[in-house]
This record gives sequence, C-alpha cells and structure tokens, in this order.
Amino acid sequence: MAAAKSPAEIEAEIVRSRQRLAATLDELAVRVHPSTIMDDAKARAAAAVDRTAGRAYVAVNRSLGQVRAQLTHEDGSPRLERVVPLVVATVVVIGLLGSARRRRD
Repeated sequence: MAAAKSPAEIEAEIVRSRQRLAATLDELAVRVHPSTIMDDAKARAAAAVDRTAGRAYVAVNRSLGQVRAQLTHEDGSPRLERVVPLVVATVVVIGLLGSARRRRD
C-alpha cells in the first residue's frame, strides 16, 4: 500500500503538472500558429523541388553520357561517321528555320 502524500508533496506535484501542461500548451500553440504551418509547407515544397531537380540532373547527366558515348570512341576522339551527319542535319534545320522566319517577316 502506498504511503499517503503530505499536502506539500501534493502541492509540488500539482505545480509540476501545471508546468508540464503549460509547456505542452506552448508547444501546441507554436505548432498550430499560421506562420509555423506556412514555414513547414515551404520547407516541404523546397525539399520536393530539390528532389525533383536532383532527379532531373541525374537523368540529364545520364542522357548526356549516353549521347557522348554514341559520338566518341573510347579514347575520346570523335566518331566522324556519326558526328558529320549530325552537324549537317543541324545546319539544314537551322537554315530551314531561318528561311521560314524570313518569309514571315
């Protein structure tokens, strides 16, 4: 059987309980404050953008590596049989776009 508490012990326990309750209420007030909610939402959005940008960087880097592998030999020299037709096609497309633009103006 537990020993009976003295009035001073009961009062001290009540004071501690009030302090814990006040701290909990303060924490809840901070959590539900509109600025806290907005800051949390901004942080989550920024993290999502960072993840998306990171994935995009990895995908672009991988794609560029694949293109580089298609256009160069293992020693780094260009594969002219692939580079020259690509350059010619690019020049033709740019010429056609420039010609079409001049016709419109």
